[in-house]
Amino acid sequence: MIPSNKSDRSIASYVPAWIGFFRNSPDWYNFTPVRRDDLLDLNDVLQHPGRELAVDIASELPEMEDLDLVAPVEGFLEAVSTGNALLITGEFKATVVLECSRCDRAIEMPIEFALDEQFGVVGIPSSMSHQDFAKVEADPDEPVKFFDENNLLVEALLQQTLLLNLPIHPACEGDAVAECDRLFAEGATRVIDNENSELTKLRALLSEDQN
Repeated sequence: MIPSNKSDRSIASYVPAWIGFFRNSPDWYNFTPVRRDDLLDLNDVLQHPGRELAVDIASELPEMEDLDLVAPVEGFLEAVSTGNALLITGEFKATVVLECSRCDRAIEMPIEFALDEQFGVVGIPSSMSHQDFAKVEADPDEPVKFFDENNLLVEALLQQTLLLNLPIHPACEGDAVAECDRLFAEGATRVIDNENSELTKLRALLSEDQN
């Protein structure tokens, strides 16, 4: 069953795109079912403006090789069509491993982020016309592909949104701050000591040349 609102969202995961792909769809639809777990079928939403799809999502983002997740990204996603635009909203949380910008130690940092996206829709929804159907408008200038026909590439959207919400200068928090400050101070002292050491060597060479 595809849930229709927050109160009856599936607590398992999002619905794979191939389940019920042709539900309420005319035989002349040109969509091809794609069996991929990271796809969310939004065709029913697009053909019925005002109808909402709401699902709980959990993903380990296997394609994100440059960032370590402590646990899967979890949250909920809602999608609704206005007829000429597809609105996708949601709230998610994750715990990632980052490098402290002060002491260089690996730290686990909780991240919360929201989805608030809008995609253009072309065509007339099939619920309003037997001669046409609605589909997500492809954007050739978009560097990242978020749709395969009327299927949302959930992990691609989550991955980009998560990256945009990472802190620019992550730092230790809580009980780790004291140790972080100590290591940061030692690092700064080492830099100063190195500089002084180089200056000392230079002064000695200059002194020798003068003699």
